[in-house]
Amino acid sequence: MQPTLTGKVALVAGGSRGIGAAIARTLARQGASVAITYNASADRAKTLAEEINAEGGQAITIKADATDRAAVREAVEETVQRLGRLDILVNNAGVGGVGPIEEITEEGYDHTVAVNLHGVFFATQAALRHMGGGGRIIIIGSINADRIHFGGGSVYALTKAAVAGFARGLAREIGSRGITVNTIQPGPTNTEMNPEDGAFAAITKPFIAVDRYGTVDEVASLVAYLAGPDAAYITGATINVDGGYAA
Repeated sequence: MQPTLTGKVALVAGGSRGIGAAIARTLARQGASVAITYNASADRAKTLAEEINAEGGQAITIKADATDRAAVREAVEETVQRLGRLDILVNNAGVGGVGPIEEITEEGYDHTVAVNLHGVFFATQAALRHMGGGGRIIIIGSINADRIHFGGGSVYALTKAAVAGFARGLAREIGSRGITVNTIQPGPTNTEMNPEDGAFAAITKPFIAVDRYGTVDEVASLVAYLAGPDAAYITGATINVDGGYAA
């Protein structure tokens, strides 16, 4: 099949590892030039960009702490400056964090909200200044926005529910500009942070209808579809990639 994103430029926030890295690879293989932001994983981001470039794609890396609003805005501007435009924003940067409500500190709460919610808002606001018709904003949320089978995830669920609501409201606001906004909600997905053979899997797996964790590529393939021309009539949607976790 012919690449569907040739000539497009994508910014993947939090793209150095896990789901973000898979998204960056997939968009690049579909023809997009890709900017990858990272915070602590500089070596991983550099290696990923080198791999994409070696395959004939184009990738750059940008350091940007998702809690730093100025850095988030500057990452968007640097993407446009170095790659010439911006067509696709994938808001993937996020943090987890689980703990009893009584033990959550103000610092912990503020950090989770800053990364998972404020980072999404300010990246999107900056990106929209550069997007025209055909623009795509894709937010990586979580199935825990809708269904959570364990205690201690209240603040995480709060932030992921918030970004899904943000996407729906924004889709209504900018739909006439030809820009779509959608949220993907992965369920349990095999990553370093949540491995399919880890201790947390024993709690989670019984609730997955297909009886397995998802893969990062299964999430990335949906991102690529929503970023492409065939998804122009999909906006304001919240799409679960969860193996029936929320069924």
